[in-house]
Amino acid sequence: MGGFPRWTTREVKPMELVTTLRADAPDWQNRANCMGVDPDLFFPERGASTREAKEVCRGCVVREDCLEYALANGEKFGIWGGLSERERRRIRRGRALARRSVSSA
Repeated sequence: MGGFPRWTTREVKPMELVTTLRADAPDWQNRANCMGVDPDLFFPERGASTREAKEVCRGCVVREDCLEYALANGEKFGIWGGLSERERRRIRRGRALARRSVSSA
């Protein structure tokens, strides 16, 4: 699966994301509200507000695609699809529980 580069905050600075997106990126990435926005906004320091980043995501037409990308790729840092890692973790847990209950039924 192509798309956003895999990184941790130690390997690649978020600002590099802007220059990493290419013409061959999946269409949803090129239509995202965050294109051209300083990526540092989406990778706040621990304890800092995520409100501004989530506001950018709120009206984004590809929010669900972005969130699914982050869930499928185990993104551990930043705001993706308008959700923090903690919020994405809850979704992953809920989906895992749902799969277990279906398979045990």
